Amino acid sequence: MDELGRFSRAAVTWAAGGAESDAAAAEARELAGGVRTVVLVEGSSDQVAIEALAARDGRDLGAEGVAVVPLGGAMSIGRFLDVCGPPGLGLPLAGLCDIGEERHFRRHLERVGLGSGLTRAGLETLGFQVCVADLEDELIRALGAEGVQQVIEAQGEMRPFRTFQGQPAQRERPVEHQLRRFMGTHSGRKALYAQALIAHLDLKHVPRPLERLLAQV
Repeated sequence: MDELGRFSRAAVTWAAGGAESDAAAAEARELAGGVRTVVLVEGSSDQVAIEALAARDGRDLGAEGVAVVPLGGAMSIGRFLDVCGPPGLGLPLAGLCDIGEERHFRRHLERVGLGSGLTRAGLETLGFQVCVADLEDELIRALGAEGVQQVIEAQGEMRPFRTFQGQPAQRERPVEHQLRRFMGTHSGRKALYAQALIAHLDLKHVPRPLERLLAQV
């Protein structure tokens, strides 16, 4: 594991607290000198998408000192800001969140002194981008429903998707909603499709939150 990976793992362990947090804090402090920016994202699918999109643009975020750290859920943002932000390591920060979690990000960014009375524009200025609904929604709109189904076909999952569409709760819903829900029905599926959808994305149609985030880091 490279130093950025070790830093991310140490930051996650430190933020979690518990018996190993002191040792993790010491390791994170030791490695922080090699970190230029910490990008805080809700989960592993967000991390996969950001790193894959950067790679398509010829960038290696790890080599640039950009650590993309998954929070394991938006409610953990406060702990990670305490670790990586002004109360802790004082590193430059950026991030990505779903619209439903925007208020948690805003409240904790203000709490640690990174702004006051933050608006959506204020969050973006700080480097924190907000997805309309979530990452999957952004990518589905960028590729279109037909394009996403082509990716599902390429993954060999069209039959499970058709079965999912036939469920009573899904039959009357728009196909975009069905696609979004399908990606969350299986452990690891969101990360799988984050990678696959980014690979098929026309770079002229990169979702705005991802485009702006990578431009800022």
